Formats: sequence, structure tokens, C-alpha cells
Amino acid sequence: MDLRHLRYFVAVAEELNFTRAAVRVGIGQPPLSQQIRDLERDLGVALFVRRPQGVVLTEAGTAFLPEARLVLEGAERARERARLAQQGHTGHLSLGLTSSAAFNTAVSHTVRRFRQAWPNVTLRLMERNSVYLLERMYEGELDAAFYRPGLSDPEGLRLLRLRDEPMRVILPISHPLAAQRTLHLSALAEESFVMFPRDTGLSLFDNILTACRAAGFEPRVAQEAPQISSVVNLVAAELGVSIVPVSISSIRVDGVVYRRLAAPAPMATLGLAAPLNAALRGRSVLVDNLFGLLDGQ
Repeated sequence: MDLRHLRYFVAVAEELNFTRAAVRVGIGQPPLSQQIRDLERDLGVALFVRRPQGVVLTEAGTAFLPEARLVLEGAERARERARLAQQGHTGHLSLGLTSSAAFNTAVSHTVRRFRQAWPNVTLRLMERNSVYLLERMYEGELDAAFYRPGLSDPEGLRLLRLRDEPMRVILPISHPLAAQRTLHLSALAEESFVMFPRDTGLSLFDNILTACRAAGFEPRVAQEAPQISSVVNLVAAELGVSIVPVSISSIRVDGVVYRRLAAPAPMATLGLAAPLNAALRGRSVLVDNLFGLLDGQ
């Protein structure tokens, strides 16, 4: 017994006439009659009583009809779900992001547009540092991630770089330099810095360090922050100054000010990465959809 037998049976049961049922399913009447006989032989019951004017369902046929319809409906649902999944309309996507990337409007807009465009896709978000996100992508636990890439593209990953983001100085509001609207990086040479560990934001840490050295000094780190968003509160506590991506300035905390840096100033990189073997895990369409929202920004 296969789905074809069930479709033929339902057609005959609803038409109660082999000729009309044959037209409906698009085959000749003799082959249709043979298919129904094959189904009855397979089931071991008679489904119809043949009469000159047509057919009527037997008691067994009457009992079999709703079950046959359920099977056909279930098969159609399965086919439709497979088609939607193939087109990226269903499924689930695991997306990582660094804590600093979460404040970038390009990231938040992309996540929102993805959810609006594909509401039946389950989106699981993971917020961790860049090193952890890269490891999870290599392990196959993450389908894609927004992270801070370095100068070279990571091996085995597809990477779409977004526009570089300007960086700002963050100062306690009581700091003498807070009165200035724009600062030269060299003005911070004698300051204590609040910094995040390098593995929290690979390129952020390196870009800040490189810019400070180019300005003629080595930053003196007085306090490490567990993540970049924690930097703001530690600066407010007057533990030092810091340099953060401009998107972090959306964090409004009493006791701090954000100031522009005069050129040449460090820039924050941001990119969307995904394993090149996403197709092997059946996520290629979903990942392509995500990249498509960002392409051109």
C-alpha cells in the first residue's frame, strides 16, 4: 500500500463511480480498477460493492476512508514543511554575538528584519566573547556570529565585514578632559585605563593598543572589565578612562561622558561570520538569508 493507492481509493469513495474517479486522478478506468483491487488484496478486505450504476462503500471501506484522508493530509503537510524548510522559511538558526556587537544598530536591525521576514524560523541567540564564538562555530554549535574580526579572515569561515565603527573616549564626568569636545589620543598618555581582556574583543583590544602606541605611549591598564559593556560602569566609578566603539555610547550612565577622538583615531571592526560547511548541517539557506540582509550595508 502506498500513497497512490490511498489517493485512488479516496477519489473512488468520493465519486462513487470509477469513470469519474479515473478522470479526476488522470488515469484510465481499467488501471484504476486494478489499483483498487490491489489495495483490497493488500488489506484483505473489500472496500467497495460494485454495481451497474457505480459503487458503494462497504463497512470496511467506510471505516478506512477517514484514516486514508488523514494519511494523505499528513503527507501533504510533510511535503509542504520540507519545501518551506528548503526555502529557508522554517527551521532554527543559532546566532552568536559579542556583547559590544549587540549595541551596534546594524546588528539589531538585522536581527529584527530576520525575525520579521522569517517568523517561523526559531532564532537562538548566544552572547559571548569573540574567541568563544569562533570556537563554537568551528565545533558546529553556532550557525553564524557577529564578532570583531582581525586584519585577516579566519580559516574555514565565510566572513562579511561591516563598516568600521568610530571609537570614542569615555571619561568620568569629573575628569579635567571632560570639558573638551574632541581629544587627541596622546592626551591620555598619563591616564589609567579600564580595559576588557583581549579575548573579549580581539580586534578592539589590538586596535586600541596599536593606536596608543602610534600616539607615543603604552596604555597603563588599571582595571580589567569582564566585558565591554561593564567598562562604562567602571569608568563611572572613576577607576580610569577607556576607549569604546561609538555604539557603546548608547549606554547612558550617570557620571560619564563620551568624547570624540581626533584623527587618526582607532576604528572598531565588525563582521558576520559563518562556517563554510553550513550546507552540510542543512543551514545554508537560513545563513544565506541572514547574510543577504547585511550585504550592501
